[in-house]
Amino acid sequence: MIEAKNTQRAIVRIGYDGRVHKQFQGPNARERFENECRVLIYLENRKCPFVPRLLGADSETLEIVTNNCGARVERMGDDRIKSIFKELESFGVRHDDAFLRNITYRASDGRFCVIDFEFSTILEENPELESDALALSMNATSDATIKTSNRPIDVRWSAMTHPGTYRKNNEDRFLAMLIDQRGVRYLGKDGQSNTRESDMLFAVADGMGGERSGELAGKIALDNITKILPRAYMMTHQHLVESAPAILKGLFSAIHAELVLLGEGDPLCNNMGATLTLIWIHRSTVMFAHIGDTRLYHFHRPTAMDSSDTDENMSSLVMTQLSEDHTYVGWLRRMGKLNERESRFHPRKNVLSKALGAGNQFVDPQCGTFELLAGEKLVLCTDGVSEGLWDRALRELVLYPESSIADLTPAQRIVLTAVDESGKDNTTAMVIEAQSNS
Repeated sequence: MIEAKNTQRAIVRIGYDGRVHKQFQGPNARERFENECRVLIYLENRKCPFVPRLLGADSETLEIVTNNCGARVERMGDDRIKSIFKELESFGVRHDDAFLRNITYRASDGRFCVIDFEFSTILEENPELESDALALSMNATSDATIKTSNRPIDVRWSAMTHPGTYRKNNEDRFLAMLIDQRGVRYLGKDGQSNTRESDMLFAVADGMGGERSGELAGKIALDNITKILPRAYMMTHQHLVESAPAILKGLFSAIHAELVLLGEGDPLCNNMGATLTLIWIHRSTVMFAHIGDTRLYHFHRPTAMDSSDTDENMSSLVMTQLSEDHTYVGWLRRMGKLNERESRFHPRKNVLSKALGAGNQFVDPQCGTFELLAGEKLVLCTDGVSEGLWDRALRELVLYPESSIADLTPAQRIVLTAVDESGKDNTTAMVIEAQSNS
């Protein structure tokens, strides 16, 4: 880290990730530490857009970690300075050190920001902030972006892939992988584990291209996952969640670059590409990335239901497609211009607008984060499943299958039924079930 300031009151260092580490020292250090935590939490709750976000706090070392609000401003008129601090008061906080030294310029959005709140006052005190600040200061990190419990969960999974009845080769691939301090372990097609001491990764990829390059494309996609993502395992929870979109976009870009390079260098790999949907489970937090027409479904409780509901009410789970089909037809359906039936029979339903490789110039995957609760389920699948099953049939196969297939794993039920109904394409499914909090 680079030391940016060292005074009697504080040492400020800038990490290589751009975060600001401020360690309080000198007279009344603890009081100033607690006050800055309290004020930053208050301003975040008020959605103030021009102040740092508190990412972590340590009550033992009296250190806080915030995001970076840019470079200090060297010159500014007195009237402009007063107007900036006056705007701050509209969010309920008076800065008691209202001078130019506490103003920065954030180049990303061209905004002047206010920093250093150890000397500041909340104009309308809220008793709940006291407990919030205390809880925060007892932990090394807080999650200000994604409100998740960060508790470990028991995860059960099943997977199956099938070439279908029309094709000899299978260009689909699936990956189940566990990452811990010892490295990477590949998981079988079904099993159970806990996220207390390890992260879990699940992915499905659908390769495409001439000759057998589609099979190679799917393999390249999953091989890159095993090489790149384990490097992020040792990050703190907060850092990992915040960095996940950049990490996942970097992964997709690396896969894309390799597919393009092979396609340009080998005629048999011309126009080679792949679609990919991936989930990364850290404790109870799910980070996902997706491109193409593979899919991610989330089986969750309706928001109006009590969050204490358990697996006994699993039949009431709502199935939501989290991934966007990166096709013209998928866009039409998201815009409400097509229903499910019209989408399934549209002549351009398989024309991709986004994919890895396959002549695409840019890579822009869809990324997201959410919490996986006990009793909820996830389904990852290739387009062979969506070709063979209506949404309602998929939900029934996962939640309450007929007795004749109830003994099969959820993934087997999905794949075998989809192949029976269509079988025109390779068909792959993975089902991940959160069984209970530990």
